[in-house]
Amino acid sequence: MAWGLPVLGWQELLVGISLVALVAAVWAGQEEGDPGTGPAVEVRAEGSTWILAGRQRTVEVELETLRLTVRSGQVTWQTEPSTTGDLTVLAPATTALSLAGAGHRSAAPYTTGYQSGIAVELDQYSAQGAPLELKIRFFVALEGADEELVVRLVVSGNAAVQEVRWPAPLAPESFDATVVPFMQGMLLPATWPSRVWLYDTLSYGRGLYMPWWGHQQGPAALLVLLETPNDAGCHFAHPEGGPTRVGPRFVHSLNRFAEPRQLRLCFFDQGNYVDLAKRYRRYVQETGHFVSLREKVARNPLVGRLLGSPVVHTGILYHIQPQSSYYDREHPERNHQLVSFAARTEQLRRLRALGVEQAYVHLDGWGSRGYDNLHPDPLPPSPEAGGWEGLRQLAATCDELGYVLALHDQYRDYYHDAPSYDPRHTVLEANGERPFGNTWYGGDQSILCARLAPGFVRRNHQALARRGIAIRGAYLDVFAVVPPDECYHPEHLMTRGQCLQYRGECFAVIRSLGGVVSSEEPADWAIPHLDLVHHGPYPLNPNPGSGPAMGIPVPLFSLVYHDALLVPWSLGRGEWGIPEKDLGFLHGMANAGLPYLSLEPDSAPLEQVRRLAELHRRVGLLELTGHRFLDSTYRRQETTFADGTRVTIDLEQDTCVVEPGL
Repeated sequence: MAWGLPVLGWQELLVGISLVALVAAVWAGQEEGDPGTGPAVEVRAEGSTWILAGRQRTVEVELETLRLTVRSGQVTWQTEPSTTGDLTVLAPATTALSLAGAGHRSAAPYTTGYQSGIAVELDQYSAQGAPLELKIRFFVALEGADEELVVRLVVSGNAAVQEVRWPAPLAPESFDATVVPFMQGMLLPATWPSRVWLYDTLSYGRGLYMPWWGHQQGPAALLVLLETPNDAGCHFAHPEGGPTRVGPRFVHSLNRFAEPRQLRLCFFDQGNYVDLAKRYRRYVQETGHFVSLREKVARNPLVGRLLGSPVVHTGILYHIQPQSSYYDREHPERNHQLVSFAARTEQLRRLRALGVEQAYVHLDGWGSRGYDNLHPDPLPPSPEAGGWEGLRQLAATCDELGYVLALHDQYRDYYHDAPSYDPRHTVLEANGERPFGNTWYGGDQSILCARLAPGFVRRNHQALARRGIAIRGAYLDVFAVVPPDECYHPEHLMTRGQCLQYRGECFAVIRSLGGVVSSEEPADWAIPHLDLVHHGPYPLNPNPGSGPAMGIPVPLFSLVYHDALLVPWSLGRGEWGIPEKDLGFLHGMANAGLPYLSLEPDSAPLEQVRRLAELHRRVGLLELTGHRFLDSTYRRQETTFADGTRVTIDLEQDTCVVEPGL
């Protein structure tokens, strides 16, 4: 059989192999567009500096300082050099070292077939005068036609590495503004006059809803994307007037660095915060992490009934234990407030009579001692409020009215007076201590190890189903806002990644029972599991409860996930997560979210709810394609959606104009 290729003699074959090797030594790739090859990158050393020269970007890695420089178009992005504190070890006490303090360092060309770059090896470290058994390797390579820079960290040896911070933060002169998915999103000019801090700095908390951040320099932009986010985050500082310093931090998992850590740098010669968000959207779509609302409606049609539905947040029993920081000693009668299931049922009927034909009803405090008490053992439903039968009638009424009823529930806070409480089931920290707190209404509490949480969810919600109570969803508190826990208890060791796995299993139990799945806020890891969250607004100073915005609010989360999650918005001025001068209704319209609605509203909120619900029914399943500021005050803004719908808000004049698309 003839294959159409010449048969080579062994001399010709050797010549061919030598030629290929020679070309590979100079160009670690082929012409752009050739199948089966990586990017065309020249890899060479000039003294102690290694250079990766692609067609669009040139990368320099200085081995002496570990400074990273990237030249892209007319823009140069340059990091700071290595410094003490970018490597932390237990030796045996916590010791801050410098990555560049290695006694030996080397580099060599590195290619995978789709990446081309260098492998950097660092070893011969010492701490407190003693040598460490430690080797650190960085693989730095350009990938793809866009020549994105991928950095992979591999740690080996017996030294207990606690944290690695590399690449270092960008030098202040390398950018004009920083972009952070700090809650919904923040644009931070480099010289912003006020101090700014993140509420937390590990992935999947309020500081980083999504595991990325970026920078803008003139017309150009840079995205820093954490591809192994479970044990990663950032370190961040912005004093009054700047400069901003933000860089990656890779942390240990159960005191080990067994798995590689990886990040990706994406460059835009023309781009801004919208382009950064859209690049991340493409990333989660490529990795299978993006699950659209259309898919979620297909797997549970109840989700479709929530399009354009107001969210009614109400409760039954609020009981505050004396140990709680909320306990009112001067007015003890305020520590126990009760509304029966029957009374809430009648209020819902009156709401329906006002013309509210669809609603999502979130019910707090339905358990035996009310809101934030006795978890993970809330059953039976509050006897004072009407018990099993009272909750059954409320649920049946919601079905009759066409409303979706979901229960507030909690499987992380582990109350010491819960019937099932046993200290052996709590999270155990690395120092051998158990977390303890008493802020919330239920008083003294620890943290339940997430390994045990799915069993409690099954037990409780199957019990509700067996009693014939038609619960149509559940809100599992804090799971999608608190970064993942580690647990060092030998009976239930748990990494952060495993913690997220078990939290996800809890959500899956609710879905298996036909319920709408919700949680507190939209931490990125939970997007495939969640249908709805409590809120996803902006960071405020000093906390999201109230105050001015930190930086300039931008809808980064909505630009990525608007058509993947239902997010309700408060309508009032300066409410939770809404900058103090702003009307929440306007931010809700710009983000085309769901409206919150009181059980007993007056006419003004009803009109706002009608407008926001109408917009959500139009574009709730569509991508939010763009956002821009219309003047230098940042108070006039415009968002656009995939059908061409355009929403313009003026936060000074309290106006909103909607121009419908096709």
